[in-house]
Amino acid sequence: MLAYMAMNTFSPRALALARKELQSWIYSPALYVITVFFLVFVSLWFFHFQRFFAMDTASLRSFFMGFPLAFILVVPVLTMKSWTEEKKLGSAELLFTLPFTEWELVIGKFLACFALLLGMLLLTLPVPLTLLPLGRFDPGVIFAEYAGAVLLASSASALGLFLSSISKNQAAAFLGSAAVLMAMTLLTGLAQDMPPALAALVNAFSLTFHFESFSRGLLDSRGIAFFLLSTAFFLFLNAQVLIFRKWR
Repeated sequence: MLAYMAMNTFSPRALALARKELQSWIYSPALYVITVFFLVFVSLWFFHFQRFFAMDTASLRSFFMGFPLAFILVVPVLTMKSWTEEKKLGSAELLFTLPFTEWELVIGKFLACFALLLGMLLLTLPVPLTLLPLGRFDPGVIFAEYAGAVLLASSASALGLFLSSISKNQAAAFLGSAAVLMAMTLLTGLAQDMPPALAALVNAFSLTFHFESFSRGLLDSRGIAFFLLSTAFFLFLNAQVLIFRKWR
C-alpha cells in the first residue's frame, strides 16, 4: 500500500489537483487566520506558559511539544471542507467523471493540506534561529524535533481528510477531527494511571507518545513507522470511502 501511495504521490494528475487546492487556499482569509493562530499559540506556549527563559536550559523540547496541541485546531480547519465542500457544491460527482483514480484524488487533497502545514512549520524557524546564539543548542536535536513535527503533520492531515470524507458538513468534520485529534493527543496523560499493559496499549495509539521521542531529539524507528503507517491507513480509508460513493 505504501508503494502504491508513493507512486500516486508523483502522479501529474494528483499534483495538478494539489496545485488547484493550494490556489484556492491562497485566496482564503481562513488560511492566514489559522497560520497566525498557530504561530502565536506555539510562541505563547513556549515563552509564556513553559517559561523558556526561566528554565535556563538550552532545549527547545517544550516549544515542539506545543505543536500537537496546536494541530488539534489547525488541522481540522485545513481539512474540514476538503470533501464536505465537494459534496455540498455537487462537484464530487464531477471529480468522479474526470480521469482521476480514487487514490489520485485522495493524494492530491493530502498533498495540498500537508504543504500548508509544512509552510506553517517553516514559519516557526525564526524561533530556534533567534535562540541559537543564546545557548549551546544541538542542531541534530532540532532537526529530529522538526522531523517529528513533519511526520505528525502528515498523520494528522490524513486523519482529518478521512473524517472530512465521512462527515455531512464542515461543522461535523471540524468537531469530529478536533475531538479525535484531542483524544489521540491526550491519551498519554490518561495512560499514566493505568496498569502497564493497558498503558502500553493506549500509548500505541497516542500521537503525543510517539512524538515525544522526536521532541527529545531521537529519530525513533517505531515513531517513524507509526506516523507513516497511520498516514497510509487513513488515506486508504479515505480512498475506500470515495470508491463506495462512486459505485453506490
